[in-house]
Amino acid sequence: MQLPWKKRNRRQARNDAPSLLERVNWRVVGVAAGVIGGCVAVALLLTLALDRPVRRVQVEGSFQRVSPPEIEAAVVAVARGGLASVDLDEVRARIEGIDWVDHAIVQRRWPDTLRVLVVEQVAAARWNDSGLLNARGELFLRNARYVPPELPLLEGPDGSEGIVAQLYLDAQGRMLEAGVRLTGVRLDERGAWELELANGVRVRLGRLAVTERLDRFIRLACPLVAKRAAEIGYVDMRYTNGFSVGWNARSALAVAPQEDATPDG
Repeated sequence: MQLPWKKRNRRQARNDAPSLLERVNWRVVGVAAGVIGGCVAVALLLTLALDRPVRRVQVEGSFQRVSPPEIEAAVVAVARGGLASVDLDEVRARIEGIDWVDHAIVQRRWPDTLRVLVVEQVAAARWNDSGLLNARGELFLRNARYVPPELPLLEGPDGSEGIVAQLYLDAQGRMLEAGVRLTGVRLDERGAWELELANGVRVRLGRLAVTERLDRFIRLACPLVAKRAAEIGYVDMRYTNGFSVGWNARSALAVAPQEDATPDG
């Protein structure tokens, strides 16, 4: 049995306990709030002090197709606000939208300068009628005003730039070692491949086993082509184990077709 006086003592103890508000050290809270407010104020003051208008655009890079004034105009068009608040990603995207710009790096230089480093595209091949591919096989210019005629010509349906460029890259060095120079690669709508050499000889690879046929051409046919290019119009690799040669004198001569007498695709 619990005595009444004990109940009263417990109730009184609960009433005498300090409340949550009484337990808070308001002095510490005030000091912390003051520190935070001071930091915010300092940050705002620094931002205002550093966020000066952009007065200079420092353009760096090796320029052949793009001019520094063109870069500066692109920066001015999107460099809103001060130096601290300007959106560097937006500026970079605007610059990279210029023809012949591969990529750009944009940095702040206090107190009032934007530094822009520009890397131009390097044209590695022509694409179809007037396009240009870079060394990564990317179509960076679809309708170029000037297409360097000395570049290799790669042709194919839209979207096939990567695979056509890859075959060219895989073959060019090996062909040079074999004594011939590759100047063109064509992929037609049916998926058939054809190569063009600097001496005017065309190499028909067809649609099937293209890698194996290319290897066979380099290993077996290149020595013949290197020696007698003036007499050869085309080399047809669309055979199981051999190839045939189309001679300029219009007399076809089969060279080591060991199985099939007709191309197989």
